[in-house]
Amino acid sequence: MEARGVWRLALPLGIAQLLFFAAPLLLLAGTSFSTDENLTQTSLRAWREVVGDTFHIQSAINTLRLGALAVCATALLAVPLALLHLAAGPVLRRIILIAAVLPLLTSVVVRTFSWIVILGREGVINTTLMGLGLTSAPIALLQTEHGLVLALTQIEMPLMLLPLIAAMARIDPALLDASASLGGSLFRTLRRVVLPLALPGLLAGATLVFASATTAFISQGVIGGGRLNYLPALVWQNAMVVFDWPLAAAMALTLMASVLMVAGLLSLLGRGARHA
Repeated sequence: MEARGVWRLALPLGIAQLLFFAAPLLLLAGTSFSTDENLTQTSLRAWREVVGDTFHIQSAINTLRLGALAVCATALLAVPLALLHLAAGPVLRRIILIAAVLPLLTSVVVRTFSWIVILGREGVINTTLMGLGLTSAPIALLQTEHGLVLALTQIEMPLMLLPLIAAMARIDPALLDASASLGGSLFRTLRRVVLPLALPGLLAGATLVFASATTAFISQGVIGGGRLNYLPALVWQNAMVVFDWPLAAAMALTLMASVLMVAGLLSLLGRGARHA
């Protein structure tokens, strides 16, 4: 009876997953094997273009590289902030949490367009650099990969910082005291005690940031512009401009498979670290 009751509770969620996730995914897969003229006829044309065209392959590589750069940039900033939260008092901890959550209350569209003002030729960054005499001419930041990574670092920061803070909050302070009493330096304690225990939070944040950055269509389109080629923009162009639905479906499935593959690798890395 108990097992049957559990299945009954899970039944609504299972039906919702079938209707709103599995069924559209199957339709997308079927569309990717269709022809241009008639979606009822099967063809491998779309997959041959995705796999055999160097332009599409390079776009996929660019998308994965963007996600990796966003993960590295957010991790470099989130780890010190999480350590500060761990060592701070109650008031400073609240301030850090509010600062981490506050961007989530603003639309990603608003945050993305605000970065246009910051990264523009007369934006805050260029104005500051030229005012300090570090450069004599504005630096090109819009429609460049490093400008896009800079914007994504701020946009995706909460997805990295919040899991890290949650993981470090579960660390027993007695472990830190034990490391200090055994003669461990601050750096050694961080490297051998804090960071290994916080690794699950770091991997969880890396998974969220990677999945969000690689699929950030708005940020990639607005800040990256037409000079940078990423899979989300190509999916939209082929679906809504060229009306090549099979190719758009194949690209969308390729993007989803790439994100799931990286998420799986990060999950395996986390399991290996826990058993080490």
